[in-house]
Amino acid sequence: MNTQTGLRPRPTCPNRPARLSETLDQSLAARERRQASAIGGRMDLLWHLGAEDFFTGLEDERTAFLALARRRELRKDAPVFAEGDPGRSCFYLERGLVRIFSQSRRGREPIFFLRRSGEIFGLAEVLDCQPRRAAAQALLPGVLHEVGKEAFETFLASHPRAAQKIIRILGRRLRHLSEQVEGLASCDVDTRMARLLLTLSADALAACPKQPEAGPAVPVEVPLRLTQEQMAAMTGSCQQTVCQFLKKFQDEGLIGMRGRAIFLLDTAALVQRAGG
Repeated sequence: MNTQTGLRPRPTCPNRPARLSETLDQSLAARERRQASAIGGRMDLLWHLGAEDFFTGLEDERTAFLALARRRELRKDAPVFAEGDPGRSCFYLERGLVRIFSQSRRGREPIFFLRRSGEIFGLAEVLDCQPRRAAAQALLPGVLHEVGKEAFETFLASHPRAAQKIIRILGRRLRHLSEQVEGLASCDVDTRMARLLLTLSADALAACPKQPEAGPAVPVEVPLRLTQEQMAAMTGSCQQTVCQFLKKFQDEGLIGMRGRAIFLLDTAALVQRAGG
């Protein structure tokens, strides 16, 4: 076993009988086919994640938006806005990762969304000029561009393709929130943890080199190293429960762990666990 990732190497026995060799090869091939079918299932589960930069195919719109924007460099853990702040601007995240969260009276911080590079956020409040219903904080160093309400309305009025895309994004995020509420009410922590690991790894999984009939052939590292408290905030659980389920997934061969690094070892099984 690879002590770093927990991945078991493919068994090699130079003198094994031909029939046994064929049986093992067929078993490994069947697992690869399950991994391949998991690719489609995984993307069905992650429909809410935009697969591309907001401005992909909208180069003129990108130029116009950035001309109106104020560029901000973010340090790790830097606040973007606080809950209750006036919703006077929206943001395009050129690079980095931002969490959208709230803070309860008991000090818990449920995380509603993770905004990734290429996403626009802060839309709902800027469109109707309402106070922020959640806070935003950088989880990684990054760069974002901020556009004020009046400038953003002018931008939308003169760029209908961007306005149509904004409408689709808002609809997708509303449906995702509905699914989150339903998941908290009807899914166990096992399912929610599997979905979280797949969501955090969506870009890495999509970038994996694949053969026509095979899934990822190597362990896939979850790019973002969240704390167990942050993972609990995204699954409606607690740190102790997250720790238990990570250990359970590791014992079952679904993931490998090295410190805070997590590696996905069996994508097909995780997709099945997540309800795909």
